[in-house]
Amino acid sequence: MQAFLKGTCISTKPPLTKDRGVAATARSSGENKKAKPVPWVEKYRPKCVDEVAFQEEVVAVLKKSLEGADLPNLLFYGPPGTGKTSTILAAARELFGPELFRLRVLELNASDERGIQVVREKVKNFAQLTVSGSRSDGKPCPPFKIVILDEADSMTSAAQAALRRTMEKESKTTRFCLICNYVSRIIEPLTSRCSKFRFKPLSDKIQQQRLLDIADKEHVKISNEGIAYLVKVSEGDLRKAITFLQSATRLTGGKEVTEKVITDIAGVIPAKTIDGVFAACQSGSFDKLEAVVKDLIDEGHAATQLVNQLHDVVVENDHLSDKQKSIITEKLAEVDKCLADGADEYLQLISLSATVMQQLTQNC
Repeated sequence: MQAFLKGTCISTKPPLTKDRGVAATARSSGENKKAKPVPWVEKYRPKCVDEVAFQEEVVAVLKKSLEGADLPNLLFYGPPGTGKTSTILAAARELFGPELFRLRVLELNASDERGIQVVREKVKNFAQLTVSGSRSDGKPCPPFKIVILDEADSMTSAAQAALRRTMEKESKTTRFCLICNYVSRIIEPLTSRCSKFRFKPLSDKIQQQRLLDIADKEHVKISNEGIAYLVKVSEGDLRKAITFLQSATRLTGGKEVTEKVITDIAGVIPAKTIDGVFAACQSGSFDKLEAVVKDLIDEGHAATQLVNQLHDVVVENDHLSDKQKSIITEKLAEVDKCLADGADEYLQLISLSATVMQQLTQNC
């Protein structure tokens, strides 16, 4: 029913109240939040120190430090994907709790600007802030902040040198955790101020357990052989293995994840293709060799991947003498360096294959 008053249309429908509007907004935001997908690497990142896999020594020391609510300056080093960043983030969460975590932790990695100016300003200003307050759950809260410098080996020597004085001066209010892949690239004065922890590459068994656990939770169909192959191509990097598993699951769309799918996703050159390169080298025909290398590049395979896989095949080959193996592996190292410097893939692979052919035809 509508009433007309002085040309104005007045509806008798009840207006949308503020409460109803808020409820509708909350409901829609809740739906959005629920539907938001998270990469499995982040979803299954360890939430506490106990969940960190295969790094018993580091976990034992950190747990003792957490019990006393004290922490030295730390230096974590080791291969990628072994849990360095996850470990310090989990330890910081346990120390400060979810409320104070954002206020007490400053994380900078290689994607952030970390020259000498940033160390002098951003890091120094954060380190100089005094901390106060207690945790809402009543647990003891340490009187310091944590600065996490991820991929610290990519910092310039000048920036690392500028960090020395800050580490000493602000030791009452701040702890530093440096994370890197190569400890030799960290200057000696910094390493001497930190407790060093080496993160080992994860064993195949530990990786398989973690991947099977994730596959079970995400309802992924994959055989034990598939998991074993996934571990092999990820080379001890659990982060890479989890990413490959998620990509393969999306690609298959609920069907079983096979070795062929993993090979395609990981960019691994099939064993059949590697055997083809070896067969062309053994034939002694340069024309055949050239055709095989051209096909390899036309199929989109990376030259660096061939170098890595060829290295394993050569080392495990029983028909080659130690001298022949050493000549081929030396050439592999030379080609790898040239590729890293931006050399042409086709020319480098032809050069490498010619060396392999020379060594293989000596046996004939």
